[in-house]
Amino acid sequence: MAIDPIKPESLMRRLVILAAPLMLAACVTNPPPRVSPMVSMYGPVNGEAHPVEATDISEVDPQYLRQEVDYPRSLPQVAPGTIVVDINDKYLYLVQKNGKAMRYGVGVGKQGYSFKGWATIKRKEEWPHWTPTANMIKLQPQRYGPYAAGLPGGEDNPLGPRALYLYDGDRDTMFRIHGTIEPWSIGQQVSSGCIRLLNQDIIDLYGRVPSGTRVLVVG
Repeated sequence: MAIDPIKPESLMRRLVILAAPLMLAACVTNPPPRVSPMVSMYGPVNGEAHPVEATDISEVDPQYLRQEVDYPRSLPQVAPGTIVVDINDKYLYLVQKNGKAMRYGVGVGKQGYSFKGWATIKRKEEWPHWTPTANMIKLQPQRYGPYAAGLPGGEDNPLGPRALYLYDGDRDTMFRIHGTIEPWSIGQQVSSGCIRLLNQDIIDLYGRVPSGTRVLVVG
């Protein structure tokens, strides 16, 4: 039986039909991977005097990551704009309107337990200078002795990129809210320091609160 030859124009149509899926596939690009908002929030910070690297949030219990929450009714009710530090539960709240608050996880050092009550932020420092206390040097001379004269701001400074200094009237309470070079310590009780936040969190809080902000420490 004779087979009719395929006409050139018919062959061309068949080739186009067969090639169409491949042509379409070549035009499709894979979307970029989605980045978790939390990962993005704790990424590297640009425009700083010293490097602020991304925080490995796998080292931090998720409950201590920055988030907006309902302000707990169990805590003293204060005006919006007030900072409330709960040293027992390891949270810092920046109280907002409508019963909300921005909540930050904190690590609490020995000095953090030395003060309770009301204070006022009278100093704000970017990349603050740090000097260990005489007691820290006495208890751990090998660790803190080399820094007796102080340590200038930088990526190795224990206070991190920002510090808020609390005063009772004109008296320095020696109570600080600051960053940390030990992100794993957030949510923990630690041997030294005051109230430490993740570096991205202290930068965020620093930008939200002016000098004169009232702070209540409870626990």
